[in-house]
Amino acid sequence: MPAIASIQSNTQFLLQLLQSTKEGKTQLPDFQRSWVWKDEQIRSLLASVSLSYPIGAVMMLKTGNKSVRFKNRLLEGVVCKELQTPEQLLLDGQQRMTSLFQVLLSGKPVKTKDVRGKEIYRWYYIDIAKALTPNCDREEEAIISVPLEKIRRNLRGEIQEDYSTIEKECNAGLFPLQLVFDDLGKSNWMHAYLQLNPANMQQRLNCWTNFVQEVIQPFLHYQVPIILLGTDTPREAVCQVFEKVNQGGVALSVFDLITATYAADEFNLREDWTTRQKRLKQLAVLGNVQNTDFLQAVTLVATWNRKEQSGTISCTRRDILKLTLKEYKDWAEKVIGGFEEAAKLLHTQKIFTAGELPYQSQLTALAAIFAALEKDSFSDTVCAKLVHWYWCGVFGELYSGAIESRLAKDLPQMLKWINSGDSEPDTIKDADFSPNRLLRLYTRRSAAYKGLSALLLRDKGCDFFTGFEIDALIDHSEPIDIHHIFPRSWCKKNGIEAELYDSVVNKAPLSSKTNKMIGGNAPSVYLSALQKKAPMTEERMNELLLSHVIDPVALRADNFEIFFQTRHKALLERIERAMGKKILLDTNQLEDAERVEYDEELDN
Repeated sequence: MPAIASIQSNTQFLLQLLQSTKEGKTQLPDFQRSWVWKDEQIRSLLASVSLSYPIGAVMMLKTGNKSVRFKNRLLEGVVCKELQTPEQLLLDGQQRMTSLFQVLLSGKPVKTKDVRGKEIYRWYYIDIAKALTPNCDREEEAIISVPLEKIRRNLRGEIQEDYSTIEKECNAGLFPLQLVFDDLGKSNWMHAYLQLNPANMQQRLNCWTNFVQEVIQPFLHYQVPIILLGTDTPREAVCQVFEKVNQGGVALSVFDLITATYAADEFNLREDWTTRQKRLKQLAVLGNVQNTDFLQAVTLVATWNRKEQSGTISCTRRDILKLTLKEYKDWAEKVIGGFEEAAKLLHTQKIFTAGELPYQSQLTALAAIFAALEKDSFSDTVCAKLVHWYWCGVFGELYSGAIESRLAKDLPQMLKWINSGDSEPDTIKDADFSPNRLLRLYTRRSAAYKGLSALLLRDKGCDFFTGFEIDALIDHSEPIDIHHIFPRSWCKKNGIEAELYDSVVNKAPLSSKTNKMIGGNAPSVYLSALQKKAPMTEERMNELLLSHVIDPVALRADNFEIFFQTRHKALLERIERAMGKKILLDTNQLEDAERVEYDEELDN
């Protein structure tokens, strides 16, 4: 994070701080969430202040910074006749300051929630006698909240406690905390309290004097530590500082900060994204594109477009925060179009839904590439290069780490390779797939696992019973999943190791209906049953098996070892063709395979 040149640390009286919020001199940046504190949290905070306990520092950002312009808003409960430009923005301390303002200075009931999250309105009091009792738990016993009408009722609706007038408050010895900073209101309440029992006035006066000294004075003299960030604070520093110190428990995303920045120029990024997101969600494969993915793609092409000035193509958090509103407007629609073109390309590779995507981040790169290309350049040759690059990224598993740097390299290198035919991008050069890696693919969470499943669909893998190509069944909403070729139960009975029978080598995409027919039977048994029920010839069944690169002879003979070795080799050949690279086969691969990513799946 860049160094912040000026940070001021001091303290301010609580009354001054709350008065500043009431006058609109202190406001919130628009990215701050709503006030969310519950009744019990408010009572705990009031008890801490009344005891002069620390409640933590408040962090503010001084306004007037040309590089950090946020749309601002008042704290909840604050009403100003004329909204003025604030002197500082509250970065950390919103929940505490809003709670204290609403209780102590607003003069209105506090809208909060109970322990069950139900919305309630409350007035806050402090019990004078209990507050002055030694060893009293002030939070649990002395700080009291009462309903909107200041009357408590039992379940039958009968009045149990009534504080609806000053006299009733005084009689109960409950001092309204809304009067702490109201000298006139406090004086009137004191006179009513003393006059309530003239014969015992001296005793009540002594009690009141002690109450003022031990409870009221701590409020009046309470000072809050203030950290004030100067006008030279960079935008990315504000974002990171907020994340580190925010006590509300909700992390601030880069999208929130950009939204607040653009709002200063009267542009509602959140509404704009909502409209664009609806458009993306019309395509199932784009269903998980998040606002940060979208901003990252926009930033990639924007920095690429201005590369002659800056010389840097990047999409880090800092770069996103530097994205101007003009750049966003220039590229947002093109990037949306890029995502849509990416979806078309992925459909040709038989990747139809967001759950089938090997890497979400590689989709961002693909969208950025399409956005930067001219629309009429999406030729067969260009798409072939994109497909080559895509599968290298998947089976090279290059989008599993250092994503931002990979994105920043892929965009310019792919554009150069497409437009001039120069050397291949690093993603293609760096891609490597170990034969042993195939033996260690057990779960659907693996990118290479998902990629291999898509390849089998792309290369016209067919269902064992219907004979239809699997992707045709998907188009008609037929349930499809990856199932064991040698059923798990059969493998267990025959002493096959789980590391082998649960490998992707022993799996194929089939309809759920076919999988039920397979059950836990030996391949020789279920193949005969399928042929008879279909009915179909042995030659036709062999064609269906070969569509999944399964050796029919080994399968019909229930020979797991030969089946596994031949299919392992055949799958590697499929991966080789997709990557456009030769994979060197290790003769000891079955013995050397290490078991990772193992996860049992609930099929046959």
